[in-house]
Amino acid sequence: MSDILLITPPFTQLNTPYPATAYIKGFLNTKSISAFQMDLGIEVILELFSKKGLSSLIPKGEIVQFSENSQRIHTLWDDYVITIDAVIAFLQGKNPTLARQICSGNFLPEASRFNQLDDMEWAFGSMGMQDKAKHLATLYLEDISDFIVECVDENFGFSRYAERLGRSANSFDELYAELQKETTHIDKITLHILEERVKEFQPKLVLISVPFPGNLYSAFRCAQYIKVYYPATKIAMGGGFPNTELRSLKDKRVFEFFDFITLDDGELPVELLYNYCHSELVSEPEFKRTFLLENNEVVYKNNTTKSDYKHAEVGTPDYSDLHLDSYISVIEIANPMHSLWSDGRWNKLTMAHGCYWGKCTFCDVSLDYIKIYEPIAAKILVDRMEEMILQTRETGFHFVDEAAPPALMREVALEILKRKLVVSWWTNIRFEKSFTKDLCILLKASGCIAVSGGLEVASDRLLELIKKGVTVEQVAKVTNYFTEAGIMVHAYLMYGYPTQTIQETIDSLEMVRQLFQIGSIQSGFWHQFAMTAHSPVGLHPDEFGVIPQQNEITFANNDIQFIDKTGINHDKFSFGLKKSLFNYMHGICFDYDLQDWFEFKIPKTKIAPDFIENALNNSVDFSLKPTAKLIWIGNLPIVDYFTKSKKGATWAMAKMTFYFKTDTIEISLEKTQADWLLKTLKSVANQPVLLKDIKMDFESQFEDFELFWFSKPMNSLRNSGLLVI
Repeated sequence: MSDILLITPPFTQLNTPYPATAYIKGFLNTKSISAFQMDLGIEVILELFSKKGLSSLIPKGEIVQFSENSQRIHTLWDDYVITIDAVIAFLQGKNPTLARQICSGNFLPEASRFNQLDDMEWAFGSMGMQDKAKHLATLYLEDISDFIVECVDENFGFSRYAERLGRSANSFDELYAELQKETTHIDKITLHILEERVKEFQPKLVLISVPFPGNLYSAFRCAQYIKVYYPATKIAMGGGFPNTELRSLKDKRVFEFFDFITLDDGELPVELLYNYCHSELVSEPEFKRTFLLENNEVVYKNNTTKSDYKHAEVGTPDYSDLHLDSYISVIEIANPMHSLWSDGRWNKLTMAHGCYWGKCTFCDVSLDYIKIYEPIAAKILVDRMEEMILQTRETGFHFVDEAAPPALMREVALEILKRKLVVSWWTNIRFEKSFTKDLCILLKASGCIAVSGGLEVASDRLLELIKKGVTVEQVAKVTNYFTEAGIMVHAYLMYGYPTQTIQETIDSLEMVRQLFQIGSIQSGFWHQFAMTAHSPVGLHPDEFGVIPQQNEITFANNDIQFIDKTGINHDKFSFGLKKSLFNYMHGICFDYDLQDWFEFKIPKTKIAPDFIENALNNSVDFSLKPTAKLIWIGNLPIVDYFTKSKKGATWAMAKMTFYFKTDTIEISLEKTQADWLLKTLKSVANQPVLLKDIKMDFESQFEDFELFWFSKPMNSLRNSGLLVI
């Protein structure tokens, strides 16, 4: 038995569990509250995509009006049934030798998904057999998915289910009507697995985490089932969807399914719900940010005097109970950054609660999960990393911050190096000036493999309107620093922002073209601007020249339809922007005229063809900030002493040979300076020291620290492991 059952309903990711339940279970551990967690999504997928699952999938009787593609899949169905278990095992990392069979051809049945097969040589090279096989196996699964959508359940999707019912659902009517219908094939699998767990653990409280609209329908189906068959069990919903969408909830029919809906940080609300479910009747139970039904009316209770737990107090995420070896790695498209989201299992952690910037006008900065910024000490964070490595046997980490703070990233990197941990990690950032060349080298040394960040609209006017706090020139420099350090860069790109002109859209595309051509970014994705209810644009639309088009809110409220007063139809740019980006990511078509990407007339760009190149050439900085710190992350050198003579004069010299992982650097200095440098390197090895103290020490023995610091020998070291951070 467990006090609490934690559920992530179908569907989120195939390759790694969504972390919400692991976060809550980690917190409950600190309170000695027993909880069992399950990712219903991956369990349903594995049940469906199996020999047994596919064998029972074909509908009984004659199927009318098959598309040509589904007819092909139906005819080849035995081939899918025969191969499915082997393919799933391969994608779970349990059957790696199957890659050669998959890549050799004539093994997987192929339908329409294979018609759009990418340039495999570009995507995976001649040796990338495992990744190539994952991509082909993913197309095979997507063919089966297409058949399921057409012939079995139109709501199916690998990372979402019945998403349309949860997206911008101002009214509960459509979802409620759907829940009165017969259960679907996917529902039956879901509820069968759910029943086994509820029977096994007999929880008093079930917590269902709903991160996205694509989890909402299944969450209600699960709650509906528990209400019918286990009426004494209390059910609560929390997670990203209610946090953003259900803040204006009024429809009491929701509480036919759920007893409670909590908002924002879940730790204290869950603890109070646990106390409520496990205590005798009290006159005034305490709740934190909780909707419930009282006297047949929806009420919002926030009547506790207790404060939310600090980020440092919530414990280490606990992934126990989850079937970590059963997740499947897929590669849907040959985009280097997208593979991080879908390939491999990542431990999820958060560096800081909220966003340290918190000003972007398109973002939900009015909500607590972004507004309340609270970083955690680097030592505690790396402690948690080590705990999770022991627990999961995985050394990959995805920090899921809104925007990871540069100062904290630096301290985490130093702590990782200090402990000599071997980890790989990636996160989301702002491309701000704090990311210097040296900091990027430090982050890479600690295991940082990739960053994603919002370039948004590559226009300084719009970046200022967005309050992004960066300029295009600054973004170019920062992304180039990351790239030079060996860290992959993905840029979020936006079009259709309020008041954006056609000229600005085209100029933005030109900026993006130049960034890819020069190699500063390796991956990107264009998103059309969406207005949300809790963003500055949504809260103050008049200030941004947009007119909201909204119904009465009784259920969900986030995405808001609007009319842009400019009257520009931004939808028509979508295909051209995405097609050009696809080619730029392949490293081709940089010489195409921008007009070639669009079937309608566009203006010429006003951006100089060498704008980005000039921005990078202007990035040399000869200033020395006295508050900066010096650190050495390389090995100590081998020193050989010799003498040098010229015109009768003799100097004692030293040759210092530095061995790095991929190259060797030799420098020669006068013996006294070499001895000072060696002593200094020992003192700053993985231990930062103020640069002003280093300068003072140098100038107590020699003259002109700047002349020495910017000399050719020192420049070699500063490009390798002698960093100012």
